[in-house]
Amino acid sequence: MDISALLLGADGKVRSDGDLVFYNHPAQDGVSLTGNTVSADLPRIPASVATVVVVASVDPSHPGAVFTTAPILTASQGNGAGVTFTPPDFVAGETVVVLAEIYRRAGGWKVRAVGQGYASGLAGLATDYGVDVDPEPAASTPQLPNPRTASAASSNGQLSLSKVEAQAPALLATTRQASQALARTGAADKRAAVYLILDHDWAMEELYESFAVQAFAERVLALSANLDDDGTVPVIFSSGNEPFMEEIRLDNYRGRIGQLHTQVDWGWGNVGAAMRAAVTHYQESGARDPAFVIVQVGDEPWDKSEFRSLLQNTGSLGVFWLFVGFGRGKLAFFKNLNASTSARFTNVAFYEASKNPGAVPDEKFYAGLVEAFGAWMSR
Repeated sequence: MDISALLLGADGKVRSDGDLVFYNHPAQDGVSLTGNTVSADLPRIPASVATVVVVASVDPSHPGAVFTTAPILTASQGNGAGVTFTPPDFVAGETVVVLAEIYRRAGGWKVRAVGQGYASGLAGLATDYGVDVDPEPAASTPQLPNPRTASAASSNGQLSLSKVEAQAPALLATTRQASQALARTGAADKRAAVYLILDHDWAMEELYESFAVQAFAERVLALSANLDDDGTVPVIFSSGNEPFMEEIRLDNYRGRIGQLHTQVDWGWGNVGAAMRAAVTHYQESGARDPAFVIVQVGDEPWDKSEFRSLLQNTGSLGVFWLFVGFGRGKLAFFKNLNASTSARFTNVAFYEASKNPGAVPDEKFYAGLVEAFGAWMSR
């Protein structure tokens, strides 16, 4: 395999093709490559570089080679302190693996393990990070459809699998699992605008750093490919009274949550404020399809009576709220939202995805995610 590194600006893209550090260009702005070791001289890295991505790829001179057992990464500092990371094994014909990111945070630098595979080789890497790469030998990997010419949508307005395969091949299997779950609820041909709200409370820090929240967002993105036609999910981080909104797309999802959440202050997550931001965005978008808002909650809301009023006031807006609980906080409020037969919310459901939803198999996860939504759409 070959090791390389990419220097990315704040927009998640390389500044120029020179920001790809590999065996034919082994040094750039404080980042260097020697054999299978990437060294980052942090004081020498320019302020215009926000992230250094460490990548492993199969040798293109070995046609048909793919990753199965993942490469082991060791990250160490000059003083000898270090950690080792072994990504999960790969099963989808991945030929490129993003192993780790070194990124700026609060005036310093941090390292996060990633372990994200691409089945589309260096072409997939180029799509995400803006690198112009020479085509790989024809025998090394099958030619994927060009994202610019592939069919964008099927006849029913949902994304075609060809676009998912072209832009996010690693999500193809989960997209199919989501499709099967929707079919079991009778909502296979339904459309909806999918939103994702993420709790950014202090207690969630470990789950962000361990890639659990990123993996959760990827599953929601795969679900949206079955319901929406643009391959984009607005993401709202609930942190205090000023929620932060961005988006995750098929062409930028790898490591996206990690890139975004570092721009958000930690705080006591105000899920109500984030929900209001989602409703405002949905109404201003002029969408005619209903909204499916997936709200990840790690603890109970600040003001429970205000929260109930918000749910009541949005009941006629065509918005379905799914609260997904994971983390270590108390979730009794969300579990009991529809416990009273006299005050039920027909457009609200709760799914407890355990402390780490990544450990829940796709089939079970999507069943919990879409069961109530499918029933609501089919009424």
